[in-house]
Amino acid sequence: MTYTGDRPGRPRRLLLERDAELAAVDALLTDLSGSSPGSAAPGTGGLLTFAGPAGLGKTTLLTEVRRKALARGCTVLFARGGEQEQGVAFHVVRQLVQPVLAAATEKEHRKILGSWYEIVAPAVGLVAGTNNGSPDPQGVRDGLDWIATRFAVQQAPLVVMLDDAHWADAESLAWLTGFAPRVTELPLLLVVAYRSDELPPDAAAFGRLAERDGSRPFDLVPFTPGAVGRIVRDTLGEEADEGFCREAWAVTGGNPFETVELTARVADRGLKPQVVHVPELRELASDVKGGGLVERLERLGTSAVRFAWSAAVLGAGASRNLAASVGGLGEAESADAVARLRQARILADPAPDAPEDDRLEFFHPLVATAVYRAIPAAFRVAMHGQAAAVVSSAGLGATTTARHLLEVHPESDPWAVRQFREAAREYLRAGAPEAARRCLARALREPPALEERADVLFELGCSALLTEPATTVNHLRAALDEPVLDPSLREAVVYRLAQALGHSDRMAEAAETVAEAAREATDARTRLRMQAEQFMWNAFRADEQDSPARSRKLARLATHLTGRGLAERYILGLRAWDAMVRGEPAATALHYAEEALGDGLKWTDEQWGFEVPVLVALTFMYCDQPGRAEELFNKGIAECESKGWRGAHLSFGYTLLGYIRYRRGCLDEAENLVRGGLRIADRVGHQVPAQYFAIGILIEILLARGRTTDAQDLATTYRYGDVVPSAVVYPDSQTVYSELLLALGMRREAEHQLVRVGMRLESRGMRNPAWCPWQLHLAEALKAHDPGRALEYASEGVHRARRFGTQSAIGQALLAQASVAHGGERVTLLAEAVEHLERSPAGYDLARALVDHGIALRHVGLPQDAAEQLHRGLEGAVQCGADALAARAREELDAAGLWPVQLRTTATESLTAQERTVAEWAAQGWLSARIAEELGAQEAEVTRLLSDIYRKVGSDQAGLSRLIGRQGEARPTQPQ
Repeated sequence: MTYTGDRPGRPRRLLLERDAELAAVDALLTDLSGSSPGSAAPGTGGLLTFAGPAGLGKTTLLTEVRRKALARGCTVLFARGGEQEQGVAFHVVRQLVQPVLAAATEKEHRKILGSWYEIVAPAVGLVAGTNNGSPDPQGVRDGLDWIATRFAVQQAPLVVMLDDAHWADAESLAWLTGFAPRVTELPLLLVVAYRSDELPPDAAAFGRLAERDGSRPFDLVPFTPGAVGRIVRDTLGEEADEGFCREAWAVTGGNPFETVELTARVADRGLKPQVVHVPELRELASDVKGGGLVERLERLGTSAVRFAWSAAVLGAGASRNLAASVGGLGEAESADAVARLRQARILADPAPDAPEDDRLEFFHPLVATAVYRAIPAAFRVAMHGQAAAVVSSAGLGATTTARHLLEVHPESDPWAVRQFREAAREYLRAGAPEAARRCLARALREPPALEERADVLFELGCSALLTEPATTVNHLRAALDEPVLDPSLREAVVYRLAQALGHSDRMAEAAETVAEAAREATDARTRLRMQAEQFMWNAFRADEQDSPARSRKLARLATHLTGRGLAERYILGLRAWDAMVRGEPAATALHYAEEALGDGLKWTDEQWGFEVPVLVALTFMYCDQPGRAEELFNKGIAECESKGWRGAHLSFGYTLLGYIRYRRGCLDEAENLVRGGLRIADRVGHQVPAQYFAIGILIEILLARGRTTDAQDLATTYRYGDVVPSAVVYPDSQTVYSELLLALGMRREAEHQLVRVGMRLESRGMRNPAWCPWQLHLAEALKAHDPGRALEYASEGVHRARRFGTQSAIGQALLAQASVAHGGERVTLLAEAVEHLERSPAGYDLARALVDHGIALRHVGLPQDAAEQLHRGLEGAVQCGADALAARAREELDAAGLWPVQLRTTATESLTAQERTVAEWAAQGWLSARIAEELGAQEAEVTRLLSDIYRKVGSDQAGLSRLIGRQGEARPTQPQ
């Protein structure tokens, strides 16, 4: 078997002792190419990794993979990590993507990347980015996932290769780590090679890629004496004696690179491969390694040394012209240096079709490392300074310039500060805040001029907001202490500082920061802005001492505002939310919500945040206008996605949109949305507000669907209920946990939890049962052992709901009050609850009320009225996806014999045979799971069929039992 050398121009040699690796390559390429040659069916992808110390032939194996892949008609993309480019964000990603897009115009780029263009274009190096938006890192990674997936499908079969992954930049590694598990779902083979002993600590997840994919990386081992002997004889002739070959193995340790280099040096010297020349062999072996290689370089002359040093400093971007400029060499000198360096196997020969000034490449990464480390430290620093000037003049951009300036000692250079700041802006536009932080931290050490220092501190703080909010706090506090600070910059710093404190779970400090700024402000607009921020952070504080006083102050202030300017509208929005939470009439909350909304509130306004727009939208939901709330959430989600904000903002968007669907009774859709929000929240971090929101809402949905065990498992997995968040979340986490305890039959435990909730919320004046129905749940917990107190709590809940005035709040409260009442009073309360809920958007609560009302009517001797309500409740439960409630209704109908006996044919004429069968089984009380088992289908498919049946028959029909009846015969116990 053969291979192409790992650098252009190298001869093909025998590839020895890599049979297992090559067999794996062949197997994966066969899977990737489809079942047979020329097959149109897409193949399956996979992950293949080669690991081992330097010089063991990883690059050679990748070259063979490339050759084999191309022979099979695969599209091949290749990238290599660079020792000098580890700090350049998306360096590896750009190597993979840019060749694909190189020949296209900007218009074609936009067409190829679609809606992801603005998000990922700066990351892949297509444009520097002209807008001020900064996508979050996850948004960029999602965009790269989309690009890779699309290209894999369009260019299948696709092979993506990454060499020297231990030197890949952190941003590219983060993307690759997240994307790699998906390759098995695509016609894409990912092949990665790295030095396992040099993988950086923060790349631990990347190092586990192969294990996650179900296999272990191929750990390459040194050659045996036999393989080394084969290389010696292949290069020097079959007459090489055994002693000479054995010594070659001993001095190289079986390292393939050193073996090949050693035999080449022996050939150059013209030595006979005989034992008598073993001393010369040992001498030549020292030339192959670090110190010997440096001595070999020095023997080539000063010009060659300076050129090699310049190329090593420039790294992957080195070209002959750039290296000559950095080294101070003329045209003739540089040409001669290149020729000598290639002859000495320090620089690789160019590809046959490479242009005259093509990029320079060292013969092997080991050579590049040895040359770079051989440069005297002081001279190396100076060369990086020269390289910064050269690449800047060549128009290679601020990030390339900054890479070199990071290696230069601080010198109070204004030009360097400008380059660092511009590089940071480019990195932020590319979604690489950590790279931006490194540049700005270095700019601060330059240091900048006094009048510029506050700006640099502010930018540095903002760059670390997503990754290190605690560090952000320190930088922003330092900015506020600067003697030269423009008022507009001070306002921006205070806002960001409060935001950083809030994200660090330091709500009290956030509120006090803006409160102090409001007291000191001399500008009325600034004062109003800070007051708005103060109201908001206090509203989110779980430990606020005097919430009623804040509410009174907020109400007085809002009375005098007209909605001019964002500051006024944000205060009006906070007033709307506060009115709703306190349980003031819904009309009051809606009035202020409309005033705040004006012509729209942006979710992605980096100067104002998304918190208040979200509160305004939720106010509409709690006030029985879920359609309006959904419209606002859909716009907000689209806005976040278009800007690449796919972290906490998007998590809240999906989660709370799911919450709206839940309150409308669309439980299946709600669960899917909230699970999506939780997946995003999990990527953001652990025990963050986005997680608390998603977990609490998902538990409520699962309980409504009757999946108590699933809800319990979710709570256990996330330790939900063990930790009470310091920020106010909704639905209230302690209340949700109490609902779970009630569903598990743990009434005493739920009672203790709910009493504490009441003490916490009552002191803050948060008394709206539509927002937190703790009293209604407490009544349920008490009814068995303290019915008197239970009735008191339920009655108070009804009183507060009537004050708030929405149909859903009143109906839900009456439903709770009915659960602790008896006899005729229970029937009356349930009838009123049904009446209110029929005029509300709360579909699931209406279904609950109908079923409870039907059961109560049957118990007081009104079977026909009971049947009507039970059928309606069953239909509503099925449409909502509340399986347990539907089963309860069926059981009640079955137990009471309330199924209709008159055949209805006209209503079922539009049903298919399968739908009639499903409807009939459901009418007999069969649960979806049992029907699915009988049909050999998925339960979700049965649920979909039931929904189709209702749509075909029409919403005016009361239930399945009215659609599929019997002509007087007894209902069968088995399906027909």
